[in-house]
Parts: sequence; structure tokens; C-alpha cells
Amino acid sequence: IPRLGLGTWQIPNDDAARVVHDAIAMGYRLIDTAQAYENERGVGQGIRESGVERERLFVTAKLVAECKTFEDARERIYGSLDALGLEYIDLMLIHSPQPWAAFREDERFFEGNLEAWRALEEVYASGTLRAIGVSNFEPADLDNLIEFGSVAPMVNQVLAHVGNTPFDLIDYCRTRNILVEAYSPV
Repeated sequence: IPRLGLGTWQIPNDDAARVVHDAIAMGYRLIDTAQAYENERGVGQGIRESGVERERLFVTAKLVAECKTFEDARERIYGSLDALGLEYIDLMLIHSPQPWAAFREDERFFEGNLEAWRALEEVYASGTLRAIGVSNFEPADLDNLIEFGSVAPMVNQVLAHVGNTPFDLIDYCRTRNILVEAYSPV
């Protein structure tokens, strides 16, 4: 995973192709998008039109946080591949353990996360996803996937910057061989 990437949150789909194309021209090799950003088509266009070989780029996509069933997750994974116009995604994450309307509330959505995780595992086994992980997951959410899934999460993408460094979570992930990736690090 490249150390620095372009996050595409809040970039409208109509502008995404140009922004991604320009970022790749400047040297960015990690491009991060999500279903919730509603810009996958533009992001994919920018990647395809960049002139850089696909194998030299690292693309992260995320299942929308409200996706908590196997069938919905499977359909959405292939929907992202189609929207991006790519044959594979380097890293696909579950965007949040809770739907955004319930973010950080008491309900853990263990069963729904496990269902979405099983869909990620299935597509990962086919090679269409090169790595799978999560975003915004806390230890209890990770334990659920580690205990009941077949593949442990490879990445936990979390909010981390100088004013918010979740050391306990980072240490927890390290003990379980889960790479921590920061979003909004600046």
C-alpha cells in the first residue's frame, strides 16, 4: 500500500475523473473511493485515462455502511467493479460497523457485518479483490470477524491524526496482524 493516497470523499462524480487523473500525473498511486461518495464512475474513468498501468496503482473501495446482508454486499462489490470499470480492486473495506445513522451507538451489527464479510471473503477467494478489510471498526467489531470469519481483516482504516491518535486501537490491531491505515491524517 503506498504511504500517501488521494481520498475522494466530497469530490463530485463529474469532477472525479479530472481530479484523479491529475493526482496520478503528480505521482499519487493510491486512490481511495467508496460507494457512499457516489463518485466511483468518475474515479474509475480518471484511473483508466491516466496512462499509468493498472498494476502500478492501488485502488481502495468501500461497501456502503448500510450494507449488512450477504446478497446485498455481493451485489454491491460487483457494482463497484462495474462502476469503476476495473477488473479487480486492490482493497475493499466495510465502511463502518454501523450504518451511518447509528454510527457509534450501542448496536454492534455483528451478524450483519459477518454477512457482508462473508461476501468479501468469497470475492477475495476468486482473486477479484486483492485484499479485504474494514474501516472505523473497534476491537469488539474486529473480534467478531476474526472469530467467526474465515479470513481475518487485513486492514482497519481509521481516523488518525496528530489531534486524534487512537493508540489503544492501533496497538490492538498490531497484536492481531491488522494493518492500520489512517484517513484524514493531515
